Amino acid sequence: MKIKIICIFTLLLGVTALKAQTQKQWRDSLSAVNSQIAAHPDSIQLQLQKANINLQLLEWENAAQICNEVLKKDTLNLSALYYRAYANNNMRRYELAKNDYEDFLKISPRNMQARLGLAYTLIKLKRNVQALDQMNNLVEMFPDSSIVYAARAELEKEMKSYETALYDWDEALKREPGNTDYIISKAEVLICLDRKREAKNLLDFLVRNGIARGTLKELYAKCK
Repeated sequence: MKIKIICIFTLLLGVTALKAQTQKQWRDSLSAVNSQIAAHPDSIQLQLQKANINLQLLEWENAAQICNEVLKKDTLNLSALYYRAYANNNMRRYELAKNDYEDFLKISPRNMQARLGLAYTLIKLKRNVQALDQMNNLVEMFPDSSIVYAARAELEKEMKSYETALYDWDEALKREPGNTDYIISKAEVLICLDRKREAKNLLDFLVRNGIARGTLKELYAKCK
C-alpha cells in the first residue's frame, strides 16, 4: 500500500481511454481504426486514435512513429506531442520525452499532466532540483489539488527533505483527508524524522478505520 512517486505519475500520465477494455477489445478497435485509415489516409484524427490504441496495447514504438508522421504535418499538435513523450518515457528515451513535454508546455503552460510528465522525466534523468522546480510551479498553478502536493512530497522524501515533505503531506491531507495512501506516506516520513509515536498513532488510526493491521506490519516494526 506504500505510495511511490512513480505511482502518482503513472496515475496522472496514463493515456485515458473512454472506457476500460480488454487487450482483445483494443485489438478489435485497432483493426477498426486501420480500416477507417485505409479509407481516409490523410485524417490526423484517425492517426491519433490509432496512436492512443497503440499506447493502450503498450506498443510504444508504433505510437511514436505515428506521432512523428502527425507532427510532420502539424508541428503544434498537442496530442501527438503528449503521446510521443509518453511513449518515449516508456522506452527510456528520456531526453526525447523531455523535449516533447517542453514543446507542449510552450503552447499550453498550465497543463497539469504535461508539467507532471516533465517533472517525472527530469527525475528519471536524475535532475531532481529541476524536477522540484516543476513541482513548485504546479503547486502555484493548482493550489487546490491534493495530487500535486503528494507528488512534491514524494520527491522531497527522495531528496531526504523530510520536514518539507511532511508539510506537503499535511497539505495533501487537508484537501483529501481520507486518502489512505497519503496517511501511510505521512507515517513513513514521520518515521524518517524519528517521530515514531506520531507515526504509530497514524497507523492505529488506519487500523481503527478498517485497514488490516497485517498490511502495515513493516511500518509498525519501524515504530518500535
